[in-house]
Amino acid sequence: MLKIGVLGAGHLGKIHLSCIKQIEQYDLVGFFDPADETAHLVESEMGVKSFDSIDALIDAVDVVDIVTPTISHFECASKALQKRKHVFIEKPIVATPDEANALKILADEAGVKVQVGHVERFNPAFVAAEPFIDEPLFIEAHRLALFNPRGTDVPVVLDLMVHDLDILLTIVKSPISHISASGVSIVSPTPDITNVRIEFENGAVANLTSSRLSMKNMRKTRIFQKGAYITVDFLDKKAEIFRIHDEVDESNPLSANITLADGTQKQITFEMPEIHQINAIKTELERFRDAIVHNTRPTVTLDDGINVLKLAHRILNAVEASVAKVKK
Repeated sequence: MLKIGVLGAGHLGKIHLSCIKQIEQYDLVGFFDPADETAHLVESEMGVKSFDSIDALIDAVDVVDIVTPTISHFECASKALQKRKHVFIEKPIVATPDEANALKILADEAGVKVQVGHVERFNPAFVAAEPFIDEPLFIEAHRLALFNPRGTDVPVVLDLMVHDLDILLTIVKSPISHISASGVSIVSPTPDITNVRIEFENGAVANLTSSRLSMKNMRKTRIFQKGAYITVDFLDKKAEIFRIHDEVDESNPLSANITLADGTQKQITFEMPEIHQINAIKTELERFRDAIVHNTRPTVTLDDGINVLKLAHRILNAVEASVAKVKK
């Protein structure tokens, strides 16, 4: 059994606690939350021991699950790694690239497993669509959310867009050649709405928009590649695949035939891959358990989390440059 403890018992922390209680080979030892009222309430409601300090919890476990505000990620993860504990850490991995580099050194020295909580990798819609994705050329993502005070301690890029940045770096295997971005701060000190265009050396282009001031929630990504168009609805857990074929099959009811200007005939087929409904948070925690038990590579590695964070900060720098140019 792997003794595991959770740092942070807020909204997401309670979800993690609930999931961990359902996972075999995890022994949920307890949690720590600095807010006494929250700690007492969660301890009473969930029947999980509340520890008096971060250090006390870390000393009592083999695995530390960090679900605290981003600003405290580095402190919590550093303490855990220095004591050679396996670490699951929510996105974004830490607040700054400098913290990420320091954390990388600590993790390498500790020789333990680290997984980052980019949960959309485990979204059943993306899992169903991923086998169809092959060298995408254009990606468009919209991640819009109703206003929620949670997360406003960081820019929307670090709060929401990081999900799409992780998916983007997962499906496009090419260095980035150029970034242009703009953003607007409306209710919080940092940008609440951001749009970015990312160009890759292989010619792929991505256009991403994130907002935490929308009238409705949306988490939708459209992927265009040679011979195919793929949509992934992360919110409604749906995926659609449109493919173009050179050969026309008249017997396919889910198809449409088109004739190009040169007279060439093509067939467009449509399919909705089967979605296996899963709890993505529970699944990512199960995969982390497997990586520890079987000594395998975590699904979302420390390097994955660092690469996303560094890209996010490149976007933030581009936003700042754009704002400064407008003010001139």
